[in-house]
Amino acid sequence: MTKQYSKAIVISAVSTAAAAAGVVATQSCTKAKAAETEKKPFNIVYIMTDDHTAQMMSCYDKRFAHTPNLDRIANDGVRFTNSFVANSLSGPSRACMLTGKHSHKNGFTDNTTCVFDSSQPTFTKHLQNAGYETALFGKWHLESLPQGFDRWEIVPGQGDYYNPDFIVESGDTVQVHGYLTDLITDKSLNWLENEHDKDKPFCLLIHHKAIHRNWLADTAHLQLFEDQTFELPENFYDDYAGRQAAAEQEMSIFKDMDLIYDLKMDRPDKDSHLKERYHSYIGRMDSAQRAAWDAFYGPMTEEFYAANLQGKELAEWKYQRYMRDYLKVVKSLDDNVGRVLDYLEENDLLDNTLVVYTSDQGFYMGEHGWFDKRFMYEESFHTPLIMHLPKGFDRKGDIDEMVQNIDYGPTFLDLAGVDVPEDMQGVSFLPLLKGEHPEDWRDALYYHFYEYPAEHSVKRHYGVRDDRYKLIHFYNDIDKWELYDLANDPKEMHNIYGQPGTDSITTVMMAKLKDLQEQYDDPIRFTYPIE
Repeated sequence: MTKQYSKAIVISAVSTAAAAAGVVATQSCTKAKAAETEKKPFNIVYIMTDDHTAQMMSCYDKRFAHTPNLDRIANDGVRFTNSFVANSLSGPSRACMLTGKHSHKNGFTDNTTCVFDSSQPTFTKHLQNAGYETALFGKWHLESLPQGFDRWEIVPGQGDYYNPDFIVESGDTVQVHGYLTDLITDKSLNWLENEHDKDKPFCLLIHHKAIHRNWLADTAHLQLFEDQTFELPENFYDDYAGRQAAAEQEMSIFKDMDLIYDLKMDRPDKDSHLKERYHSYIGRMDSAQRAAWDAFYGPMTEEFYAANLQGKELAEWKYQRYMRDYLKVVKSLDDNVGRVLDYLEENDLLDNTLVVYTSDQGFYMGEHGWFDKRFMYEESFHTPLIMHLPKGFDRKGDIDEMVQNIDYGPTFLDLAGVDVPEDMQGVSFLPLLKGEHPEDWRDALYYHFYEYPAEHSVKRHYGVRDDRYKLIHFYNDIDKWELYDLANDPKEMHNIYGQPGTDSITTVMMAKLKDLQEQYDDPIRFTYPIE
């Protein structure tokens, strides 16, 4: 515009006054563009993994993992220290995140009996209506096809680590060569670079299968961590005294972790009920991948069976193998998070983009002797949550207020300037990202797990947690209450429900549980023993 005015002055010999008017017009245009830029909606990149627990991220816990790219997000932005899920299971957790509602309201309570109604409102649909371009690549795990996305490709069910299938928008299933964590990132970055309408704000969901069981690492990383020995959790040999539901689970590393399926100790003369499934996974490898796999695990398998480990020696050997395999999958994940951050930085997108990293729940890394999740105990109820904030947000460091995955949708909508629907049960924590500490912020969280009878045999339960105490009721084929003082018993080893001196605490927690069940309109409620 400036060059056009200058040319007009030279050719037409316009007056000084006209030239001045041109300058004023140019300045006005520049200011208008600046204002338009300032008002441009923020982009959202939401990276979610499966079963990645906070104690295996170095920005939370430096004992085991080194995750430099995840640390980049935390060090440059915020780290939530009290982030939780509403239902510690993959599909239900994803449904809670998408809808901003607890499981009983979004209809996807468990992985075994439910199909997610994709026609229901989700935060991505609301963003679409507000002019956002939305995309999803990776794990969906909701037994339906996605809606609310301009572009998507998902893996069937849990997906495969090696040479996986993808369901594309036409409904066809296409096999792609490579390692799944790399491929999901490839597809996400390709969309940003070549398919996304650069004139629109975007919301990109990058949903990884990693670090889900059975922890099949990229063959490039098989040798990693083999020289490390990991310290046993102090409650690895938990006897579950006073906790019937904990005693009756089937997620023990020693008793239930499969030598072939989970730990790759496969040999023709050895069998397990999961052997066929394991062979279907490694059977997807090409010849080079399989050769590298067999070269690594073959000698280890022979050495293991020759040792004939028993008792504690076997339990602790299984723990070490579990930790190593898990961390190898974390390595690929962290590398690929780095690729996303590098792309955003190189393309000048970081200043205007909220980058979120979280998992669909936490996971047990030997605590209570377990792997897996499901329980309302801290390791699986907690989920990591770190964020790179757009330019203009002052908050840095730790955020200690309690947040839950039903809050993500409301927060994204609030950030985009979209009204949060009244039927969303979560609340926007955008004020927390601005450095505020609302006096009326929640003081307790509600949890409900439904999937029983099912894999791992974790009883159905609901409960409430505040900043110090946790009350859980196991129900259905059991009727047991548990109460924990998290300040004095952070490992949740001592159920104090019914013990002398706990009546007043129980009364308060019962009241909070009742209030939350009424607030969230949960139809499954208990007739409270204490009024």
